[in-house]
Amino acid sequence: MTTDFSFREHPHTRFNILTGDWILVSPHRTKRPWQGKVETLPPDNRPAYDPACYLCPGNRRADGAVNPQFDGPFAFTNDFAALLADTPDGSLNDDGLLIAASEKGTCRVIGFSPRHDLTLPQLTVEEIKAVIRLWQEEFRMLSADPAIHYIQIFENKGEIMGCSNPHPHGQIWASSHIPLEIDKENRRQEAHFREKGRSLLSDYLDKEMALQERIVTTNEHFVALVPFWATWPYETMIISRRHVTDVLGFTADEVTALADILKKLTTRYDNLFNISFPYSAGMHQAPVNSGDQPHWHWHMHFYPPLLRSATVKKFMVGYEMLANPQRDVTPEWAAERLRGLSELHYKENTNQLS
Repeated sequence: MTTDFSFREHPHTRFNILTGDWILVSPHRTKRPWQGKVETLPPDNRPAYDPACYLCPGNRRADGAVNPQFDGPFAFTNDFAALLADTPDGSLNDDGLLIAASEKGTCRVIGFSPRHDLTLPQLTVEEIKAVIRLWQEEFRMLSADPAIHYIQIFENKGEIMGCSNPHPHGQIWASSHIPLEIDKENRRQEAHFREKGRSLLSDYLDKEMALQERIVTTNEHFVALVPFWATWPYETMIISRRHVTDVLGFTADEVTALADILKKLTTRYDNLFNISFPYSAGMHQAPVNSGDQPHWHWHMHFYPPLLRSATVKKFMVGYEMLANPQRDVTPEWAAERLRGLSELHYKENTNQLS
């Protein structure tokens, strides 16, 4: 007996238009993936100020520098930077088998708030706007160095994502070469723009808005959605409605709208399991000092690892490490669940937020 194929029922692969990669989707493996126990973690009782925290105002950092008594976001060069501006030039090419090259750059730390006990979704829209403006200032400053060709703005949130300090902060790594994932996206976007005369994400966003199957939340200037090709269970992407190549291109209204949608999306994450939801998130935007890049369309990826509860993480193992990424819950199901969550933070609902 034959049955009609269904993307909601049967194994299939989906193509990532930004990278050219494929993902295996196996929805039949979890018909009702959330019937089990949903666990929560103990409450987070961090103080507003921690004298031992190297990111709190007035505290001494590992290199001996003392933080200013800042009252908003602030930036400094990472005391343990992965990239260094004074790295000597050097390269290796041994018969095309052993190949290496020196890499120059710098790494900056962006403190989001003087409050040790808050995270991005707990900040006000005005406070998040101040973070975005600092991102813009840092991008402008770093891109003025002709040796820099890519600026990666990102945040690792939560111990499970390797974050060594719970104080709300992100990072910026500026490198002399274009990283691997950026190079993939660059090639795909450039090819589409050359053929269609429009950005790849403009056309993709038109399709998603027409279908309304994977949209999580929107405002006048931005859309947050679960990508059709999402790998992580609750992976999302924020896309600017206007074709903007980098963070410097946003108007004042767009900065406000970006702060608004960042708060709405990250609040939904926290409300999913009533915890401070871990993730790695970062902007993808046009390389700098690399000529005209009209094909680039600004977007921001969120890669959260949690799968079934506050303590159950999806691991990339076995087949996924050796062959191909795979997921069980469909992007459509994940979007529906995120879309249905409150935009009021769960700590506000339980009066836990001071």
